[in-house]
Amino acid sequence: MLNKCGIASILFIIFICQSIAAPNTQIGTPTANEATTFPPSYQDSADQIAEYYEQRLYTLPAFKAGHYALRMYRQTLDNKYAAGIWQDMARVASTLNHFANDVTTPEAIYLYSQQRLSSYKGRQGERSRLRFSVTKHHPEYIYLGVDLLSAMARADEYGLKHKHDKRLRQVLRKYDFSLYATDPQMIRAWAAQLANQVFWLRQLGEQDVVEAFIQAFRKTYPDDQDKALSKQQYENKIYGMTHIIIAASGYYQHPVSAADYQWIYHYFRTNIETIIARTKPDVIAEVGLSFLLAGLDKDPVVTQTRQAIQAAIPPLKQMIPSGKDDFNLALGEHRNLLAIMLLGWQRPHAAPKYDQNPAIFRDLPYGLEPKQAAQDQNQKTDDG
Repeated sequence: MLNKCGIASILFIIFICQSIAAPNTQIGTPTANEATTFPPSYQDSADQIAEYYEQRLYTLPAFKAGHYALRMYRQTLDNKYAAGIWQDMARVASTLNHFANDVTTPEAIYLYSQQRLSSYKGRQGERSRLRFSVTKHHPEYIYLGVDLLSAMARADEYGLKHKHDKRLRQVLRKYDFSLYATDPQMIRAWAAQLANQVFWLRQLGEQDVVEAFIQAFRKTYPDDQDKALSKQQYENKIYGMTHIIIAASGYYQHPVSAADYQWIYHYFRTNIETIIARTKPDVIAEVGLSFLLAGLDKDPVVTQTRQAIQAAIPPLKQMIPSGKDDFNLALGEHRNLLAIMLLGWQRPHAAPKYDQNPAIFRDLPYGLEPKQAAQDQNQKTDDG
């Protein structure tokens, strides 16, 4: 006969065998608490991408490193991004130094613009072909809008200006920017860039063609013609709309009023499934960020865009690829930065500014000077 210990051992073995053979909801299935952490939270995904990029940030070209650092600083006010912001200032200073000294005459502007435009010739893709074919009729646009205006506006955002600011403004004033901003063909080629540029002009106190651009944009891309647009042109439309919002925020510096751009928010809400299906992650993320900038954190569009962006991160990877299996850090900087901001949104800050963040602006690159100090000096000269 088996003693009590023997019987107990046999019963234990039977129990273990049954546990292995039968499905067990207690073993191998996440608990309620565990299930909430898989897949990772939006913040977890944002942190993973940020960690991956920031470990390699200064291997990126200056423009990319500066773009990343400035936007992350505006989210976090963390001084760890100061070096990247200084890189951006140095890039801006170098650009404006070159333009102020070497590219101010019509001939110099023409030669510079032709050289820049030639980089689009022969490129593959609908966007590049369109940009070349349209902009060859306005080659100076490359210099004025894409290069000069962007550098002047960035310096202004920092509370700085170039020492030859008057000279550069005189160049801007020789051209009527509405020629580009209201041209349907230019809008089809440069919608997002034109949105940036018309707000930069307003910011600098130069021409104000924001409303004229918006009216021309809406006529160029009527909503009832969406189905006739190619994938590239549909992306261009949505990109233009997101950049109207982002530019209005000063590039993540302050909130925007949804009421001021109700036509955009209504369109995004009505067409979010199409947007997710027909556009790339950069555009999808900017749609979500447009809602966050308006304080609409609880809007279903934010959740839908976050889900789409999180799903774009391949398993076991810490970034969204630029194309199929293309994990080039520089090429992916824009979309991955947007993903970090969308998934880990904090809030916009009007920063950094020369008069408010002295640690960042301790040593200014040659050619840049404080905007207010220069204005005060000019006032003294005028009074004298």
